[in-house]
Amino acid sequence: MRRLLPSFLSWLLICWSPGCVSPSREGLPPSSPFLAPVVLAEDLLPQGIAVGDVGSGGAIIWVRTDGPASVQIEWATPAQWEIISKMGSARAPVSRTDRLATTIETDYTLSVPIEGLAPATRYRYHVWIERKRSSEYEQPTLAAKGEFTTLPSASTPVAATFVWSADLGGQGHCRQGEAGYPMFDVMRRKDPDFFLFLGDTIYADNVCPAPPNEPGANFVAATLDEYRARHRYQRGAAALRRFLETVPVYVTWDDHEVRNNFAGPFDERMPKGRQALREYWPIESPPDDPHRLYRSIRYGADLELFLLDTRQYRSRNAEPDGPAKTMLGSAQLQWLLDGISQSTATWKVIATSVPLSVPKGGGDTVPGNDGWAGGSDGTGFERERQVIVKTILGKRLQNVVFLAGDIHWAQANAYDPDRDGVVDFHEFVAGPLSANPGRITEAEGSLNPTRLFNESGYQNFGLVRVTKTLFEVAIIDQIGAARFIHRVAAR
Repeated sequence: MRRLLPSFLSWLLICWSPGCVSPSREGLPPSSPFLAPVVLAEDLLPQGIAVGDVGSGGAIIWVRTDGPASVQIEWATPAQWEIISKMGSARAPVSRTDRLATTIETDYTLSVPIEGLAPATRYRYHVWIERKRSSEYEQPTLAAKGEFTTLPSASTPVAATFVWSADLGGQGHCRQGEAGYPMFDVMRRKDPDFFLFLGDTIYADNVCPAPPNEPGANFVAATLDEYRARHRYQRGAAALRRFLETVPVYVTWDDHEVRNNFAGPFDERMPKGRQALREYWPIESPPDDPHRLYRSIRYGADLELFLLDTRQYRSRNAEPDGPAKTMLGSAQLQWLLDGISQSTATWKVIATSVPLSVPKGGGDTVPGNDGWAGGSDGTGFERERQVIVKTILGKRLQNVVFLAGDIHWAQANAYDPDRDGVVDFHEFVAGPLSANPGRITEAEGSLNPTRLFNESGYQNFGLVRVTKTLFEVAIIDQIGAARFIHRVAAR
């Protein structure tokens, strides 16, 4: 595991390599194509690969083939791979999935669960492809390989490093050149354990003119195939593909995966945008609730993340705030309140795509405040926000941090809503990854904020280091410079 460093500044300048902790189980399947000498055929997966929703006992591997194919994934620990390379035997200590078909019904995408893994363990995997030609499949070809580390168990005290941001490809700031979105190379050089992507993974409702952008996104998406095409366009960025090959992701959506400021139950395009999102990102949902996007991530003894879905269940923005108005829906709200109340983690982090206290008004087509904060027109979602705040205060929950995106500038606030002179929780907002910078707005006053940072004018992401005693945050710009650093001591 990574060693702790005495200062946050040192952490910003130094990278570590992840290590192995404990060996995984050793299955002994029959013959394995791992043993055959083959050449990597990357063209079989033109959008690359991704690993997401990694837990202590499993992960999801995402692939998209270039047409109908059969996919099989095999994995083992690096130590087991050494055995494989030496034994030259048909009985190798690897595990593997069944052969899975990619079909036009899911745009040839697959999110493949890998289960039965050991906590805090490094795994190496290979993706084998058999392309379908006419009525038969070709011989298996090794199309991709990669590694990931499972999360430590909830009883293991260990530091975590992660990045978060949002807003990719907005207002014409789309792929330019082969790298496409160089911000992902900047993030990758920070060697994070994972990336928290807080929505606007595409801007389906924004046109990307070419030039200056790469061609392929010069349209507003409204159909399922058009939403899929916008996701494929993003994966044309080499920097993003490089990033996803090495950094696990946890993804949620905001509005531009469908259209600006949408409210899920009232937008006929929502199911199409949701399907395309699910097809193009590795997201785990319960079998009995296949559309659910909200979920929690437990990283050792000291960190639990609660990743919200602020779109699928929300009331119309124009509806006056009050007891019937919701952003989360009753089931998700109760899940969140129970989760933060019962969590044994030192740090409880609530990831919300829209910020807590920035008055984010709508327009003529979609009126009403789109974020949690209320507006002069009586809209917003402050009533539901106050339910969350009352739970934090009433249960005396310590070390609660909110992370957000959406507004296209970086902001940090310390909140003291009960006005007793003690900070009750913090909020840090990052982004955009690639979009127009936003117009700075101060946090509204009902949560009694203390401004720590409020700056616009550049692309950025947030970098977090979590230990038992500290929550350390930096805002990093597109050249890798730290624009803001703040440390919150655990209570």
